[in-house]
Order: sequence, then C-alpha cells, then structure tokens
Amino acid sequence: MPSQTVAVIGAGTIGASWAAIFLAQGCDVRASDPSPQGEAFARRFIANAWPTLQTLGLVVPGASQDRFSFHASAAKACEGVDFVQESGPEREEIKIETFKEIDAATPRDAVIASSSSGLLISRVTVKCAHPDRCVIGHPFNPPHLIPLVEVVGGEKTSQPAIDKAMSFYRAIGKHPIHIRKEVKGHVANRLQAALWREAVSLVAEGVVSVADADAAIAYGPGLRWALMGPHLTFHLAGGEGGMTHFMSHLAPAVQSWIDDFKETRVTDARQLIIDGVAEEAAGRSIADLQKWRDRKLIEILKVSSAP
Repeated sequence: MPSQTVAVIGAGTIGASWAAIFLAQGCDVRASDPSPQGEAFARRFIANAWPTLQTLGLVVPGASQDRFSFHASAAKACEGVDFVQESGPEREEIKIETFKEIDAATPRDAVIASSSSGLLISRVTVKCAHPDRCVIGHPFNPPHLIPLVEVVGGEKTSQPAIDKAMSFYRAIGKHPIHIRKEVKGHVANRLQAALWREAVSLVAEGVVSVADADAAIAYGPGLRWALMGPHLTFHLAGGEGGMTHFMSHLAPAVQSWIDDFKETRVTDARQLIIDGVAEEAAGRSIADLQKWRDRKLIEILKVSSAP
C-alpha cells in the first residue's frame, strides 16, 4: 500500500499505540487529544514502543517517528487524511459529537474508524452527514502488538467502506475480521466475557482460587488459543475424524458441562475477585505487569507468526 496519512483522534493509551504501528508501517500520523499532556504522552509512548516494533520487524524502510504531528483540534488533525482512527472515551454521547466533528472535517473518500470496544457504530454516527464511510475498527490492547482488529459496519455503512478498512488494516500487518452484524461488545470481547463469567462463577462457588482459575487458562487452553481458536482446536480433538467425530462423540459431554453453568453476575463476587487478583499480582505494579506481558507477547508473536 502506498504511504497513507492517518489521523489519530484521541491519543491516550490506545490512540498512541495505534499511532506507533501506523508510523512503523510508513504512514504520516496527524494526532489530536484534548489533554494538556496528550502530545507529550503520545510521543513518549511511540518512542518506548519503537524498539519493540523494530524487534518484531514491523518498522518498514522509510518509517520515522518524525512523521508524527500533533494538532489542537480533531478537525485540524483530519485535514487531508486518507484514514481516521478515533480512540476517544468509551461514552456514546462523547463519540457522537466527536464523529460529527471528524465527519465534517475529513475528505469525503476517507474511512472513519472507531476503536470502541463495545458501542454500535449506527448509534455513534447519528449526527454524521456521511455515516456510509464509518466503521468500528476495534483493536485489542496494545494495538501496536496484537494483530486482531474487529471491523463492524452499521446500518448505513457501505460495503466499499468495509472493504477499504479491511484492506488498510491488512496492509499494516493486522488480522482484521469482519463482524457481519452489530452486537454490543462485538465478538472477541463477548467471547472473553463469557469465559470470565464462568471463571468468576467457579471462584464464587469455591471450586478454585482466582490464581488457579487464571492458571487453568494460561497453562492450558490459552497456549493452544495463541495458535488457533476453539473450533479448530476441537477439530483436532476429534482425531482423524476431525469435527465430525468431535460432534458425534465429544460434543454431548461438552454440552453437559455447559448445561451445568450457573447464572452468574460478576459484580456479585466483586470483592472476592479484587482480593484474589491482588494476591495473584503479589505486589507487582500495573507498570511491571504490563512490561512482563509485553515481553512475553513479543515471544509469542515471534512463534505464532512463523510458518
């Protein structure tokens, strides 16, 4: 893909991470954030992420942190861009006004994507003159490392806009998936929420500790999930007969486990989970855990991207 100019509207943790990968992939990035510390934070984040991106081979020839510029308003940042990645607060009323401003300032042929983790693009764009070019482009944190991007169109989103967003994300090394119908939380968040609900239930029922519930995933199915999803995993579990054998001989047992699930509200076990996580963290700060996570992610990405 030829060099693109991308606007990053909202340059906090998610927006700055997006900016880092856009820059590494040879784009010019025009950012905006209302915080007085927004520019300093974004530039610091990008500088810290750059060595990791280089280690992963994600910095293309000609890419430079110097191709980052910061602007006083979203409208100014969106002037003349090819693509917009909005990463503001996860509040519908704020996004509606932000999208109205972005839509009015952005060239007509540019796609406008939101990083929203759960809002519906049909609602976010109610004040836009051109909702047909607006999509959800939801990354997983941190966007400069995790390949997944969920692309979701709204009631008025055009197919060309979806196609353009999918092509853009692929071109910068992401793995976009097309969510064909709007649902709260999209797909990946709903899947992990379903797993977490059962983990909380098992902790609340006294079946397992918070740390051991986490270990049950991290040292078990999580290792396989780093390479393939649940369907392909169970296809292999079916042996030579694959998913056909699994459905005939193993799925009934799985269904019996599902039938035994409890109707659990995660907030009912609030303090139990908070205390359990504090014990599991063992005094490590959020910053320390983030550094540990990212270091491990780099190693996993090296393996999972290999043929």
